[in-house]
Amino acid sequence: MAIHFERDDEGIVTLTMDMSGSANVMNAEYHRDMGEAVAKLEAARDDITGVVLTSAKKTFFAGGDLNLLIQITPENALESLGFLEEVKGQLRRLEQLGKPVVAAINGSALGGGFEIALACHHRVVLDDDKIKIGLPEATLGLLPGGGGVTRMVRLLGVQPALPLLMEGKQLRPARALQAGLVHSLASSREDLIAQARAWIKENPAPQQPWDKPGYVVPDVRFGDPNMYGLLAAAPAVLRKKTHGVYPAPEKVLAAAVEGALVDFDTALRIETRYFVELASGQVSKNMINTFWFQLNEIGAGKSRPAGVPASKVSKVGVLGAGMMGAGIAEVSAKAGIEVVLKDVTLEGARRGAGDTPGITPTDSDADLAGCDLIVEAVFENRELKNKVLPAAESAALPDAVIASNTSTLPITGLASAVGDPSRFVGLHFFSPVPKMRLVEIIRGAETSDETLARAFDYVLQIGKTPIVVNDSRGFYTSRTFGTYVTEAVSMVAEGVAPALIENVARRAGMAVGPLAVSDEVTLTLQLKIRDQTLADDPSASGALADHPAFRVLEELVGEGRTGKSGGAGFYEYPSEGRKFLWPGLARYVRADAGVTERDVEDRLLFVQSLETVRCLDEGVLTSVGDANVGSVFGFGFAPWSGGTLQFVNSYGLAEFVERADYLADTYGERFRPPASLRERATRNTPF
Repeated sequence: MAIHFERDDEGIVTLTMDMSGSANVMNAEYHRDMGEAVAKLEAARDDITGVVLTSAKKTFFAGGDLNLLIQITPENALESLGFLEEVKGQLRRLEQLGKPVVAAINGSALGGGFEIALACHHRVVLDDDKIKIGLPEATLGLLPGGGGVTRMVRLLGVQPALPLLMEGKQLRPARALQAGLVHSLASSREDLIAQARAWIKENPAPQQPWDKPGYVVPDVRFGDPNMYGLLAAAPAVLRKKTHGVYPAPEKVLAAAVEGALVDFDTALRIETRYFVELASGQVSKNMINTFWFQLNEIGAGKSRPAGVPASKVSKVGVLGAGMMGAGIAEVSAKAGIEVVLKDVTLEGARRGAGDTPGITPTDSDADLAGCDLIVEAVFENRELKNKVLPAAESAALPDAVIASNTSTLPITGLASAVGDPSRFVGLHFFSPVPKMRLVEIIRGAETSDETLARAFDYVLQIGKTPIVVNDSRGFYTSRTFGTYVTEAVSMVAEGVAPALIENVARRAGMAVGPLAVSDEVTLTLQLKIRDQTLADDPSASGALADHPAFRVLEELVGEGRTGKSGGAGFYEYPSEGRKFLWPGLARYVRADAGVTERDVEDRLLFVQSLETVRCLDEGVLTSVGDANVGSVFGFGFAPWSGGTLQFVNSYGLAEFVERADYLADTYGERFRPPASLRERATRNTPF
C-alpha cells in the first residue's frame, strides 16, 4: 500500500503517503490507495478519534502526475473528467468524515498536494524555508482541479484568493501562515505530529467553514453592489495582462466567481470542467512540455558532459564592475561563494560591489589569487577582453576555469588570448542578472568536457538554469533575439506604425515590445555588433550594409537617440511619467505599408523560430529543450507557446512551412524554411 494506515491506542489514525517513486503524485496508485484508506476510515468511524495525514517523502505531496495530464485530449476528456471527480469525491468524503483530519505538512505541498491539505480541517507545516506552499497550476497552463479553486475561494474570499490562484504563487511557511493558508508552524518533525495530535484532541467534531449552515463566501453576495464592480472590471484587467493568449488565468477567474455563487459541490463540478478544458488544450501542453519536462531534464544535467565528477566553485573573480559584472558578483556571493570584483579603479569596484557581503572590491590582479573561476564581464570589445583575460588567468589557480560573459563574440576567437584554451568557456548571463534565471554556456572549439561540466555545475550552484550551445557569432540567444529586434525595425522602415508593432508583439505574448527592448540594449550596441561582424566577416557586408533596419538605427543615433541609457531612442523618457513612443517616428509611417496585423505577429514569431531551426541545423544547438527553455528565459519568447521550437510543433509543421513560404514570398528569403524543416513536415516529425 502506498498510503500506510496506522491506528494507535488513542484512536488516532496516521495516514502516511509513500507512493512508489521519488515523490507522492496524484496518479492511479494514489487514487486506488486513497480510496481504500477513506473507505477504511468510514468503516472504522466509531472507533477513531481523528486522522493525521502526512508523508514519508522529503516533500509532502508533489501534485498531479503531469505524465498523465499531458495525455488528456478532447477525445478522452470525458474519461479524465470522471477520474478527477472520483479523486475529488474521496477528499470530500475525508473532510465530511465527522472526525478531525489534520494535514501534518513535512515538506513542500504544491498543486494537488496542497489541495489534499485544503481538504483537511487543520494544517500544520514544518517551519523550514525550503518548503513551498501553493497552487502553481496556472504557470503550466492549468488550474487547480482537485478542489483548489473552490476551497481557496471559500477559505479566503474571491479577491484575496485570485492572485494566489491566477499567478501560481508559492509561499514559504511563515508567509503561508500570514496569508491564512495554514494554521500553525512546527519547529521539528516531532513538534509537527505533536501539534496535529493535540488539535485532534481539542476539536473532536470539526466542520469545514463551507460546510457550516449559512456559510457564504466572504466577499461575494447576491445583490451586493460592491461585488458588481469587481465582476465588471476583473476580466478587463486580466485581459490587459494576458492579451488573451493565456487561457488558464481566465478560466481560474471564471471558476472562482461562478463557483462562489453556487453550492460547494456544484462549484467542484464547475472547477472540474474548466480544468479538463485547459488540460485538453494546446497551451497547457506547450507549457508542461517546456516548463516541466524539458526544464527538469536540463536541471538533471542532460546537456552536461557525462563522466566528469561534480564540482563546486570556492572563489570567483569577476572582471568588470559594470551592471553585468556587479550582478554576476552579487548572485555568486549570495550563493555562498567568495567573490573578488575587479575594475579599472578601486572606486569603480566598490561601487559595483555595493553593500553585498562576500564581495571584495579591487583594482589589482594579484587579489585574484586562489580563484578557481574567472568570469570576464567587460565591454563587448575584443581588444579589451584580450587585454584583461591573460592577466587574470596568470593570477588565478593553474586549473581555474576562465569564462567570458560576451553576448556575441565567438568564444573560440577569445580563447586565443589565454594560455590554455581548453579551460576557456562562455558564460552568457542576461540582464538584470539577479532576476534573469538563464545562463547560456558556450563551448568553444577547444573547450574541454571538464571545463564545460565545471561551468554547468557553477550555474546550478548559483541557482540559475544552464543551457549549453556550441560556438557561433551571437551563439543561440543573442543571434535569435537579434532577428526579433531587427525584424521590428525593418517594419518601421517599411512604414508600419511603431505602436502597431509594439502592441502586436505584446499581444502575441512577447515579454517586451521589440522597439522598447531595442532601446534597452541601446541602438549603438546593435550598430557596434554589426560593425564587429563586418570586421570579422567581410562577406556579410552585402546583407548588413544595405539592411533597412540599420539605416533607421543610423538615422536615430545620428540624431542623438541612442536608447534608454542616452535618454532617447524609439521612445521618449520623461523625467516624470511613463515612457512613450517618440512622435518623430511618424516620418517613417506610410498609409500604404500594406502589412496586416497577422503578418506583423507572424513575422516577429516566425523569424525567431526559423533562426532557431537554423541553429539546430548548424549544431549551435544540440537540444530541443535548450532551445525552448533558452528562448523563453533568455529573450522572452512567448511563454504560452512553450518556446521557439514548440511554437513550430503546436502551429503544425506542414502549416508552419506553408505560412513561412508565404512570408518569404512577401517579405524576403529570411523566412524561407530550411530543407530540414520541410523534411520534418513531410514526415510529420515534431521537434
